[in-house]
Amino acid sequence: MEYGLIGLAAGLGAGLVTMGAAMGIGKITAAAAEATGRQPEAANDIRTTALIMSALIEGVALFCAVTCFLLQGALASM
Repeated sequence: MEYGLIGLAAGLGAGLVTMGAAMGIGKITAAAAEATGRQPEAANDIRTTALIMSALIEGVALFCAVTCFLLQGALASM
């Protein structure tokens, strides 16, 4: 088995997870800003929903990043 490819996959996976989370949170923020501009009276509800959705995305990204780092740690012990 190619151990170098496992390390490359773990590093690439961590980078892709970070990019995906950043893009998702960026889209949420853009939509929240637009919605607040259209309905300023609902700003608190929009902000709360945006924060919850961002936290869910960050949670998934954290689990994926930890998995990639565990793969790298397992690779180092081989």
